[in-house]
Amino acid sequence: MNEQQGLHVAIIGAGIGGLSCALALAKYGIQRIDVYEATSDLGFVGAGIQLAPNMGRILKRLGCWEPVTKEATEVKVASVRQHNDNKELGRVEFAHVREEYGTPHMVSHRFSLAGELYNACKEEKAITFHFDSSCSIKTWQPKPKLAVTPRNRESYDVFADVVLAADGIKSSVRPEILKEFGVDVEVTDSGQSAYRIMLTREQMESDSEILGLLEADQVTRWIGERRHIIAYPISNKNIYNISTAQPDTHFASAPSATYTTRGSKVDMLDSFKDFCPLIQRMLNLVPDGDVCEWKLRVHSPLPTWVRGSVALVGDACHPTLPHLAQGAAQAVEDAGVLAVILSMLPEARPDSINKALRAYERVRKERAETLVDLAAASCRTLHLGEGAAREERDKQFAALKTTGGPSPDKYLDAEVQKMIMGTDVMQLARVEFQRTFGMEFL
Repeated sequence: MNEQQGLHVAIIGAGIGGLSCALALAKYGIQRIDVYEATSDLGFVGAGIQLAPNMGRILKRLGCWEPVTKEATEVKVASVRQHNDNKELGRVEFAHVREEYGTPHMVSHRFSLAGELYNACKEEKAITFHFDSSCSIKTWQPKPKLAVTPRNRESYDVFADVVLAADGIKSSVRPEILKEFGVDVEVTDSGQSAYRIMLTREQMESDSEILGLLEADQVTRWIGERRHIIAYPISNKNIYNISTAQPDTHFASAPSATYTTRGSKVDMLDSFKDFCPLIQRMLNLVPDGDVCEWKLRVHSPLPTWVRGSVALVGDACHPTLPHLAQGAAQAVEDAGVLAVILSMLPEARPDSINKALRAYERVRKERAETLVDLAAASCRTLHLGEGAAREERDKQFAALKTTGGPSPDKYLDAEVQKMIMGTDVMQLARVEFQRTFGMEFL
């Protein structure tokens, strides 16, 4: 970009999306990036996370793939099992992934991803973090003006050329963008909640069958009616990450802003009482006070992600259910596309910036929303009860081990994997930039 040295980008939120955007923009030459985070620190929480090749490809370009994966486990196989007897329904090898897509499919701790992104950001002179600072957009044109409110200090205003709202599913910017279009897209309940559990090696080592799961390079999913469990080893195989999905019974009367609640071990065990003895023994290892339940919420596709020089990023515009393992990867894809397009801008005028952000939306919106839909559809198939549809589903799973074919679990479907893992969104961004601005690649 001819004027990139003068381009000022403000990012609201320092989650995976905000950190990825900051790092990508800095690596691609943007020299003034301010990140505003309402909390006092990043407060990394969460459990396991899957690092698919479409994410890895971008993190490699940003120079932080190696540190992100230093404690990760490469997935060699994924196994889908019947909930009540642990019988394997389907199995997919991942040996081809590294060669075919350039990076392996790995699983890790969310802390490792967020922490290494933050460490990489701190090495960039262009990036300044402002913690304890909530933001709202005061004016939109010609340049966005942010009202920044630090905790225990007076508010102040900041002008920026570009504002990226990476403020999550509870985004305060999203409704302001949609207000201009007379649209009110509320966050909606999925009807599901999730227990997220991490068992240590010490907790598991007395049971050889459970310990075998920790020591395998495998993602395992146990599926039953209206519920499932997915699990895999992380942190150099010292932690076994377990994530569930089950009908929500604890959030129905909770305020809409409530996303987590202290869970009951008794309730958790009751939710999965018809699962096999292996699962019963594993869930019983969870300490009584360590049960926490997350509400799984989404929202309908938005009519737009952009208003003027402001754009939504990550869960602020495309929150997804976890069943396709693409939530974080899609935020990283947003960052990669924005870095390419904003770094190639010929000028920093508001009309050019808006044109560029519209190009970002064209590259990302349909793809992200397709994956959101696939995650929801996959869950419906995984959670089938007794009947002909389930019998047909299980036949398809069985075929995966012999003749191949489509997978009912879209996470394991060869064509879906090709579409997800094989797409280079940063290259698509270059093509879209050229189409939009009629310029050769820089």
